[in-house]
Amino acid sequence: MSESVVLDTALCLPASEVEALIQGRMIATMPRTFINPGRQFALYPTDISINLQSYEQYYQPSFLSIAQTALAQQGCEKIVVKAWARCEGCILHPPEFLDRLSLLTVWTKEALQQTLGQRPHLVLAYLRVYLLPQSFEILLQSQNPQFRPLNSSLIVSEANPVINDRTFARRKHQLEKLEPSLHAELEELQSAIASLTISQPAAKPLDDDIKVFLGWSSDKLIKQPDPNLAWINDIAKLGDRSIELEDKKTNHEAGTDFEIIARRSLDFLGFKVEENYKGGAGGLDLFCSQPYPLVCECKAGKSIPDRAVEELDRIGRRHLKENYLQAVRLIIGPGKPTKNLKESAEISKISIINVMTLQKLVELKAKYPGAINLVELKQYLEPGQIDYRIDEYIDKAEREIKLRSHIIQLVKNYLENSGIKSAGVEALHGAYFGSHPPQPIRTAEMHEILIELSSPLTGYLGRIKGSDWNSDRFYFLRDLSIN
Repeated sequence: MSESVVLDTALCLPASEVEALIQGRMIATMPRTFINPGRQFALYPTDISINLQSYEQYYQPSFLSIAQTALAQQGCEKIVVKAWARCEGCILHPPEFLDRLSLLTVWTKEALQQTLGQRPHLVLAYLRVYLLPQSFEILLQSQNPQFRPLNSSLIVSEANPVINDRTFARRKHQLEKLEPSLHAELEELQSAIASLTISQPAAKPLDDDIKVFLGWSSDKLIKQPDPNLAWINDIAKLGDRSIELEDKKTNHEAGTDFEIIARRSLDFLGFKVEENYKGGAGGLDLFCSQPYPLVCECKAGKSIPDRAVEELDRIGRRHLKENYLQAVRLIIGPGKPTKNLKESAEISKISIINVMTLQKLVELKAKYPGAINLVELKQYLEPGQIDYRIDEYIDKAEREIKLRSHIIQLVKNYLENSGIKSAGVEALHGAYFGSHPPQPIRTAEMHEILIELSSPLTGYLGRIKGSDWNSDRFYFLRDLSIN
């Protein structure tokens, strides 16, 4: 449980730089005078004018749009305070390395030179920033000293750090040693996406993921539900009319609604759903051509009628001819299949799953986008009622995710406890067996998983490639939450 902190003052900074601190884009600022380490204060964004011809001269090009947006959002009468910070160190920065400092901050070299020309020394303060649970407003003052008193004391906590302890320590070390950024191109991409999120909110999840990868955000961020995926909660309801809150639709309307959401579900899972085959009298409900042919009959109501198998066989053969027998055949519907229906399905080699089973598959895909392998799933699509088989597949996928989450945490803890920056496979494999592992794995198998987790497409770990697989080294980047 985090301790309470009492704040009496606020540090006045340009609004654009407060935004950079809140975003985790930087962890330092240039105060006018030295700040004692350990001092704590609210962050007070101001409209302090930049004494250059334009923002283009003062801030890096990748930060310009964010700086201008932050300035435009400044109120005329009130200031909104969103965060507080603690000074974790204050140094006099040597003037001969301004170009290297510029590459690690939002300031241009020209801005750093001008600041140094106006002050005896270039002071750099490292700030550990925490978000407030609720922002508050302060009346705007005409003068902006370095610190200004708050109207009343503010009690805050360390519950919401912008970045975690390990990442802050790594970035502070990087600034102190002026080590170059490892992901300059990715930082440029994030800046472009951040600008895009203003007009395209759908880009925000990608923006958040990149910031976590770069260490600009805490790896403990809580993933908020995606409103664009709310339809997933309606899959079972639209298929099983016995669980609908209101049952005022005709059978045809209910069937059409379920067919539409089933089509959307299969497409979401990664199947290529062919638009030329649609339901209606004498038509196939769904036909998927990739990654393998799949014919699907959708039945909405209170149960699947016994004639469903014969209907799918008849309609499927008419539309697909000899290709029908090569396709996976599937019926999705509500209730518990009768004995006759199950027997007919087994004879015709047709799979039957409940509408809730379809919803569970889609929920897994929504939670972990890479969790479902459709080619592997095909092995579970056996003749007859197979809800238990799909449950087995979902359980297997969740076990694999849990194992990967455990290994990521293992790497993180091992590096923190040993005080080193990266670790080899043998050392991590040895530590694995003392970490209450979810299952035993061989060294080579662990290496394969470490490679997978350090892929640029996943970005949970980083990899320093060795001369052979046994000399590879790995380091932590971000958590894989399995909440």
